[in-house]
Amino acid sequence: MAKRTLFGTDGIRGKANAHPVTPEIALRLGRAAGFLLRKQVAGVTDEHPRFVIGRDTRRSGTMLEAALVAGLNSVGVDALLAGIIPTPAVACLVTELGASGGVVISASHNPAEDNGLKLFGDDGYKLDDAVEERLEQLLLTDEIDRVRVFGAEVGSVSEISDARERYAGLAKATVPGMSLHGLHIALDCANGASYQTTPGVLKSLGATLSLFHASPDGMNINASCGSTHPEEISRIVRETSAQIGISHDGDADRLVLCDESGDVVDGDEILAMTALDALHRGTLAGKTLVATVMSNFGLDECLAQAGGKVLRTSVGDRYVVETMREGNFSIGGEQSGHLIFRDHGTTGDGLLAALQVLRIMTETGKPLSELRRVLKKYPQAQRNLKVREKPPLDSLPEVAHLIAATESALEGKGRVLLRYSGTEPKVRLLIEGPDEALINASADAIASALIVAIGE
Repeated sequence: MAKRTLFGTDGIRGKANAHPVTPEIALRLGRAAGFLLRKQVAGVTDEHPRFVIGRDTRRSGTMLEAALVAGLNSVGVDALLAGIIPTPAVACLVTELGASGGVVISASHNPAEDNGLKLFGDDGYKLDDAVEERLEQLLLTDEIDRVRVFGAEVGSVSEISDARERYAGLAKATVPGMSLHGLHIALDCANGASYQTTPGVLKSLGATLSLFHASPDGMNINASCGSTHPEEISRIVRETSAQIGISHDGDADRLVLCDESGDVVDGDEILAMTALDALHRGTLAGKTLVATVMSNFGLDECLAQAGGKVLRTSVGDRYVVETMREGNFSIGGEQSGHLIFRDHGTTGDGLLAALQVLRIMTETGKPLSELRRVLKKYPQAQRNLKVREKPPLDSLPEVAHLIAATESALEGKGRVLLRYSGTEPKVRLLIEGPDEALINASADAIASALIVAIGE
């Protein structure tokens, strides 16, 4: 695979208005994506293919949106504006409206100063590596500069006036007949894209809602709130005496929960609950749950005891989805809270995942604190460190020595995972094993060596 300079593990992402997240790149991306996906999807008979564009609440979103629209229109593609809406809603709308593709303007869980551009094809799935490589070629060469349309062939712009309502209807259709009357839910919307959709759906199903961080101002997205700050939903649940806490990230493709005691429930626990429920109902395709190498090995034991299994992928929800599509599997996700239910959607969806857990709670009558016990976790130690550069990790001798020593001490009953983030200037370390004191001491030692070698 060719080295990519613009696309990371989830589209193009970085500081807004600095390379590569600039209006100039957005303009060229609109031209390249419109040209490439129009030719793939629309064919020569469709003069005006359409793209759906959605964004989160960042101030820079409208700047990038305007540039994207100009690029799409200049190659004869109509732009359908969905406004502020979760990432998975754009995927839904692409297929619902028969569009050639979709673009989401969001940096997900990153701070407000960042932004990003990620694309969906006409099937509602994120683009594969080969298509992104081709897009990079078009972006970085003058090939698309020769593509021009004129007069009536120029694309138009229109708003999808009922975008949120369409998405809400599709979400509720995944849990037909479910009532949340009598259930008190605390909700943290991260001042992001879900600030209208998730509260609206939960209220319409009858829930009593304690709503927090649902007043975006363009710069407060993810600020000490949302799924990357689980301590906040824990605090909220304890203060409001809610029966469950729900927390999204900025673009609402992630979910972190909190039980009625205020204890955080992560993506692995949600995967265990929902996969076991599907196994018991006979709806877990291939009796297989798809997870990444970062997920706790307790998942393997949990599924095996129930007659299922776990298939692991590289880190990144796109790789989870690719594996799910290849094997026609129905449930997969990441420890971080990207959860995919392919019977209902094509990408990680925090609202759909929350509705699945709420359905299990209402059907069983069990509190979340009891449901989560199905997963017996191995202890994990994680460290996320900012870095000034990203040299090959095997070129850091002291780090390599400490990793080897840790693996030897674990005696085959654990693992060490070290990788760079694909979306941020960070290195991520995970150590898993039965001895909590050992893995924490090892994590601190390796982290210290990383800080000396490449720390910011």
